[in-house]
Order: sequence, then structure tokens, then C-alpha cells
Amino acid sequence: MQILGIDIGSSAIKGCVADCKTGVLTGGHFRIPTPADTSPHKLLAKVYKLVSHFKWQGPVGFCLPEPVRNGVVVRSLHFSPQWADVNAAALFEEMTDCPVAVINDADAAGLAEVQFGCARNVPGIVILLTVGTGIGSAVFVNGQLLPNTELGFIPMEEGLTAAELASVKTKHDEGLKRKKWAKRLEDVLQKYEEIFHPDLFVISGSLSHKAGKTFQYIDIRTPLKPAHFLNNAGILGAALHAGNSIPLPETHS
Repeated sequence: MQILGIDIGSSAIKGCVADCKTGVLTGGHFRIPTPADTSPHKLLAKVYKLVSHFKWQGPVGFCLPEPVRNGVVVRSLHFSPQWADVNAAALFEEMTDCPVAVINDADAAGLAEVQFGCARNVPGIVILLTVGTGIGSAVFVNGQLLPNTELGFIPMEEGLTAAELASVKTKHDEGLKRKKWAKRLEDVLQKYEEIFHPDLFVISGSLSHKAGKTFQYIDIRTPLKPAHFLNNAGILGAALHAGNSIPLPETHS
């Protein structure tokens, strides 16, 4: 089954058609910058432009960097505060005139990696982290998702959160050398080890493209892998979530 996946990120909005039976992204990707004004009205205009590019008629999966429950944004942590308590699924469905499902972006990336990527068939606790503008998280126990964990907000040293201490944005803002930044990320991973004792860490987001250059400086007990789908994991996971959530039309023999 082919489903359009849309990843609404803090820096860009990306889309591609996904084959949910094989985990393959088909056709071309399309990407537009996320507007500085992320209020629902402004963001919907950009999303409409992206969806229109595909001339799509069928199920659409969306992911965004906010906790989402049953299609509703529980609270707005990264976008405009106006998104809090908004039924994003209803808005996107009205805009696209297509059946829609919405999920947190890190949870979406985790679904892609657990179903088709480097965390496939891994027992126990798997933690996927999207390390980019912030730090998003997806926690799986024996393949089952514990949604909306937001581990990037766990307190670290000097009153900073994990994301404030070790995101890619922090690295750039503070001009940190890779080795020093990697040690900060190591501190975050060790904190998660103390809490969860995971069996695998998967790193997605912008860090996944050059993971080896950073991983060489990180010393932790838990196996650490870059996401198989790199920064496209959210697109595939959004489509997979839609495939699992949207009822198929009835067929009559």
C-alpha cells in the first residue's frame, strides 16, 4: 500500500510516497523550508503547497515535533503555542480532502527503524533519538511504542535539559568542536542508560548523516547505531502510522 508521508520539522517540511509493505520510499522527495511563523495558519499554507506538489489522492501520514494523542497536539513545545490542543488530524484532513493520521516525529522515525531499519527484531528496550534542532525520542519495548516520551526535556547539569546541552543546534550556537560536543551527548546517553537500561540506541535526525565521526568519541555500555533511513525515517514512519491507523475501504466480492 502506498501512502504519502509528510515530516513537518523545525527547519524543513519534507514529503515522499512510501510503500508500506516494503519500507521503500518511491518517487521523488519534495522539501520546502518551515516558515519562521509556525502558527497553524502559516504552517498549513506551507503544508498545502507540499501536498499539492504530489497531486495526491489517498491516505496521508503526518508527523511533527509535538506530543500527539489521537490526532490532537497535546501541548506545543517547539511550534507556535497556538498549536496546543489543536486537532491537527482534522485540520490536515480538511486541507487535503484525504484520510489523515498524525504522530510525533520521533515516534514516526522509531516506527520506521523498528519495522524496517536497524532496530528490526531487536528485543528489549530500544530508544531512538532524533538529534537536530532539539532531541526527540521514541521508546520501544519488545517492538511496542511508548508514545510521546520527549526525553530531550530530562534535566541535566546546570539546570539545562538534555536538548539544551547536546542538540546539534547547541553545537552550532556555541561553536563546539565535535569531540567536546560528543562528550555532552555521551553524558545524555549515560543519563538515559541510568533510567532505562536500554538494549539499543538509534540516532536519527541530522546527526545520523555523519554519525561515525561523532560516535568515535562516545563511550557507553549500550550499542549505538545510526538510523538506517537517516533523516528520512520520519517520512516513512508517518506513512506507516497512517497505514496502521486509517481503516481501509471495504471491498465487495
